[in-house]
Amino acid sequence: MRVTRVGIIPAMTVKLTIVVDNPTDPDAFEALYNSPANKERLGNIPSVQRIESAKVFPKEDGSPTPAYRTIDIYFPDYATACAALATPETGAFAGTLVPAATGGVRFLLSDIED
Repeated sequence: MRVTRVGIIPAMTVKLTIVVDNPTDPDAFEALYNSPANKERLGNIPSVQRIESAKVFPKEDGSPTPAYRTIDIYFPDYATACAALATPETGAFAGTLVPAATGGVRFLLSDIED
């Protein structure tokens, strides 16, 4: 646990970061990503403590962004994350997300230090 200005919150030691690269059709990707069915699949991943999604700002010079969207999924520890990532629920989410991410997708499992 750690103490913050908002109180005591449990430590989240591991996160899966999904980096979605620039899709060929951003509107189609957004329609799929924000669909109720996809949000339900994301919410069905077991042992998740928190989910954070962010869309990368466009570059001021008009050149492509280094990525399109990130999705961070937090777990209490490494073993729990690994077990959750091996479930059919996670497979259902990834199985829908990966084909829609036509620019590519990367998965990073990280130890949170701070």
